[in-house]
Amino acid sequence: MNYVIVSGANGFIGSAVIKYLIKQNIHVVALYKDAYDNIPVSASVTPIKFSLNNIAALETAIPKAEYDIFYHFAWAGTSGEARTDTQLQLQNAQWTVDSVNLAYKLGCKRFVGAGSIMEHETVAAAYAQGNRPGLGYIYGGGKLIAHIMSKSIAVKLGIEFVWTEITNAYGIGEISPRLVNSTIRKCINGEAPQFTAGTQQYDFVYIDDVARAFYLIGKNGKSFHEYVIGSSNAKSLKSFLLEMKEAIAPDLTFTFGDVPFTGIDLPLSAFDCTHTENDTTFKAEISFAEGTKRTREWLETVGN
Repeated sequence: MNYVIVSGANGFIGSAVIKYLIKQNIHVVALYKDAYDNIPVSASVTPIKFSLNNIAALETAIPKAEYDIFYHFAWAGTSGEARTDTQLQLQNAQWTVDSVNLAYKLGCKRFVGAGSIMEHETVAAAYAQGNRPGLGYIYGGGKLIAHIMSKSIAVKLGIEFVWTEITNAYGIGEISPRLVNSTIRKCINGEAPQFTAGTQQYDFVYIDDVARAFYLIGKNGKSFHEYVIGSSNAKSLKSFLLEMKEAIAPDLTFTFGDVPFTGIDLPLSAFDCTHTENDTTFKAEISFAEGTKRTREWLETVGN
């Protein structure tokens, strides 16, 4: 692997992947939307501003080279109210298809997409008789549609296709209000967090491990295979949160059961990373306790 393209380069995962790739002496064309303050300044990085609405224009803007992989992380509306925007999430799916077409036109050998474990949860929620899925599944539906549509187009074009299913990435560099961040912020402020009963199966994976996973999946993953990116230690959400409490807030009370749970409880098998480990050699190295310690320290330095 010598030359790659990364969309969503300034985002939480995209920027972390780029940092890891440059350490492997790989040249990166970094596609960013608005700013590139998270993209490393390096002779190995070529930043190019782009618009998701006009991905096709990049065919002439990207330097000619023998590109090995197109990593696609660009996705609008990953947190907050935007996750429930049906038009936006459907558009994300089309932009993913557009990116596969672009990768093919640029001569990339393979396309690696960033999916989500929520794809499995979305299918389960949609087909559970009598279930009333919440608005959060609109985001999961967008990922699921992007997955199947882009995979089908890749078959037609003859480009290698690899899809990942990220469990829950967290760590230094993330500023969203998702569970790990919001809980750590409450701990920093001395607030006692409240949760559901926490009996649902869950998994978290630290951002440094995620970045290494994408490198190894891109390098070693089999075409038209899906790979779960997780800790290889999935368990109940309550177990993870108690591990966090012990690591960063032993004096605070974590209350379970005060918040209603309206989602779908996936089986542990959905988080199984055996296929990923066997095909790519990736296995997470950073424990949840260590990862949340690092994240708390970083959030404190940036002002919570």
